[in-house]
Amino acid sequence: MSRVISRKWGHVVVTGGGGFVGSRLCAVLLDAGADVTCVDDLSTGRAENVAALRGRPGFTFVRADVAEELPVDRPADLVLHFASPSSPADCLRLPLHTLDTGSLGTRNALRLAHRADARFVLASASGVYGAPRHSPQDERYRGDVDPVGPRSAHDEAKRFAEALTTAHAETLGTDTCVVRLFNTYGPGMRGDDGRAVSTFVRQALAGEPLTVTGDGLQTRSLCYIDDTVSAVLAAAAHGMRGPVNIGGASEITMLGLARLVIALAGSRSEIRYIDRPVDDPAVRRPDITLARDKLGWEPHVATEEGLRRTIDWFRANV
Repeated sequence: MSRVISRKWGHVVVTGGGGFVGSRLCAVLLDAGADVTCVDDLSTGRAENVAALRGRPGFTFVRADVAEELPVDRPADLVLHFASPSSPADCLRLPLHTLDTGSLGTRNALRLAHRADARFVLASASGVYGAPRHSPQDERYRGDVDPVGPRSAHDEAKRFAEALTTAHAETLGTDTCVVRLFNTYGPGMRGDDGRAVSTFVRQALAGEPLTVTGDGLQTRSLCYIDDTVSAVLAAAAHGMRGPVNIGGASEITMLGLARLVIALAGSRSEIRYIDRPVDDPAVRRPDITLARDKLGWEPHVATEEGLRRTIDWFRANV
């Protein structure tokens, strides 16, 4: 698509701005002329993600746990709520923090937006669909989620955050939007975050076996970081409430991804099969018709090209 909705923002608060996606949003917004307040407790985000932004005019970093406080005094006209552990490894390590951030943290971010009459965008995730029974998943699908399983802290935190955001909009009139992010990848990922792309790339560059879970035939849909960011900002500017899926339009098996990473990295690594995690979805692919029709958006960076860029970044930085 040729048209992606954009808007000039004066002051934007990005919670979770030290994370992979959040830090990229901070940089893009600064480049577009906005003032940006980045709030992060650095429990899963990294100071180095925003190190290059410190000292730039208009950028402010606030270290705080949004579940406890959101110490931003200056009114914003956009609040992007991206604070949350999101990778499998982080959510398993920090289940209580994940739930607090999705509940108390979302409430605090919504209150900040409501007081300032600002636009509010919640970063939800494909986890709200759980282990889906059909593919692709559109926004009307209710999902199949285990509320007490190993993924429950992440999935239920996102589901509650969506419910709270919806209630705020309907009860108080807060201008909200819910975006459901599917697997985003690219330069800047943590090598230890437990995600398939970062794990495979790190292993391939180290000459280690790539650890594929189960038979490797489970699928994911990958979306390059630049495409995800452009979709989030398009949804923010549009005025839609959502939810709206943001992700890649095609699927790749984990075995196919491992083989592709090995080839692109020029690695001699072998593939080693390990046990598949409990509740690991067999399929995960978004229906992005709504994003195409309403936002004029679709992903542009092909998987192979995105992986090349990611591998080059890991080779130089990790």
